[in-house]
Amino acid sequence: MQSEQLVQLAVDALEDMKAQDITTLDVRDKTSVTDVMVIASGTSSRHVKSLADNVLEKVKRSGVQPLGSEGLEAGEWALLDLGDVVVHVMLPATREFYDLERLWRGAEQSRAAHGE
Repeated sequence: MQSEQLVQLAVDALEDMKAQDITTLDVRDKTSVTDVMVIASGTSSRHVKSLADNVLEKVKRSGVQPLGSEGLEAGEWALLDLGDVVVHVMLPATREFYDLERLWRGAEQSRAAHGE
């Protein structure tokens, strides 16, 4: 599956579960670890976990085997490593603290229509 298709699949899965402030960052010129980061916020620890679980379910159903996941238990921040795409789902305060958008400043950024 192409990176762009995987990004769209992740964004759609996040939108299905009412994720907030969905942002994608094209980081392929900044790191060799991944091509795109998808960042989204959840309204509670339970919502963050549900968002991450939905992304995992949708990508697996599409035949993509995630390389790993972190933080699903705590619910403040979930990281899903899908290879060419890494998905971060966080509580708003956690997202503000880590400020990944600023960290990767200069990467091509776009926001999903429902994230604004």
